Amino acid sequence: MAKEVVIIGGGIIGLCSAYYMLEKGHKVTILDKSDMTSGTSYINSGYLSPSHLIPLSSPGAVKNGLKWMLNPSSPLYIKPRLNLDLYKWLFAFAKSSTTKHVNKSIPLIKEVTVFSQKLYDEIKQKDNFNFHYEKKGLLILCKTQEYLDEESKVVDIAKENGLIAKMITKEDLKIFEPNIEIDAIGASYYNCDSHTTPYEFMCNMKNYLIKNGVKLIKNTEVTDVNIKDAIIKNLVSNDKKIYADQFVLSAGSWSSLLSKRLGVKLLLQPGKGYSLNVNRTTNISIPAILAEAKVAITPMNGFTRFAGTMEISGINHKINKSRVRAITQASKKYYPQLDFTNDEIDNVKCGLRPVTPDGLPYIGRSSKCKNLIFATGHAMMGWGMGTATGLAVSEILDNINPSINIENYSPDRKF
Repeated sequence: MAKEVVIIGGGIIGLCSAYYMLEKGHKVTILDKSDMTSGTSYINSGYLSPSHLIPLSSPGAVKNGLKWMLNPSSPLYIKPRLNLDLYKWLFAFAKSSTTKHVNKSIPLIKEVTVFSQKLYDEIKQKDNFNFHYEKKGLLILCKTQEYLDEESKVVDIAKENGLIAKMITKEDLKIFEPNIEIDAIGASYYNCDSHTTPYEFMCNMKNYLIKNGVKLIKNTEVTDVNIKDAIIKNLVSNDKKIYADQFVLSAGSWSSLLSKRLGVKLLLQPGKGYSLNVNRTTNISIPAILAEAKVAITPMNGFTRFAGTMEISGINHKINKSRVRAITQASKKYYPQLDFTNDEIDNVKCGLRPVTPDGLPYIGRSSKCKNLIFATGHAMMGWGMGTATGLAVSEILDNINPSINIENYSPDRKF
């Protein structure tokens, strides 16, 4: 039976959830506090990356986090501040940063990213979808033997899990990228990865949803939730009440603020990332991650995007110029022929990625609310997991066993 559904949050997860609900005949409305033209879903690196097997919470993460805490230009920056939610998150993050957790997470992450990539393939074949989508793989460039050795271990893990990957030499890099100089001693290469231009996909998807009857209500912030007997009766926005049979919470970094009103205390921190575009020819043809600097470079449709950093500093959109400089300076160290204009640097954008302590998203229902589905906390993997998460949400709505195993993604899980 068709249900009336309200999705809170119109990023990649919200749109994909609406897409698959629409396919099953449900009446869907999306609420978003923004105008739905900016944010992480629009400025990310566009990677569909089964190669990203290792969660953020892994051995060494705590040590690096402490080392980098006082360095505002480091790849991972946790701004010291008096905040109980942050301390709880940090404690759970440290607890999750074990080899046992990594080994448990690898097959879970791989399942979602591989399936999500397959679903992107299916959407790309449909009418009304003409977004940029290429399968050129991913290079992870290394300047030091230490990082090259670490990448070799990850390549072995990837191959053990059925992914196509290999190590390549400095000489091989000249074959992969013949039109630009690369200063690296070698790299890993993941043939299994692909990439998109996020803005194009988001626009394609919004147009499709609107054309087929989904309501997009922009600039509308949910300020309260009325709940009785573990059932949401309505949402409140600007003194207006919004009713539905079922609700989906996919509000990214804002999800934990709303979930508190339901008695569900999600451990979630916004991880700010930056990206800037170069609309000139760079001669970079294959997406790359700069291993030591943790910078992502993506040749998109008509421009090259440079993105990076993970800044845990609360919900804000302040641009930290030192972190922007870290991205541009690192990029020039690996690609000596690169340069950036002042206008390109001044036009940098930032977005907030919802980061869980264990690096796994929250997908599914909570025992504290019967008519709400959580779909948030994907951190840097929201783009790569978007379609699979959206399909899973629609299946949960219809009481169908999800196509992906969501057992370990419960919003009620303990850390």
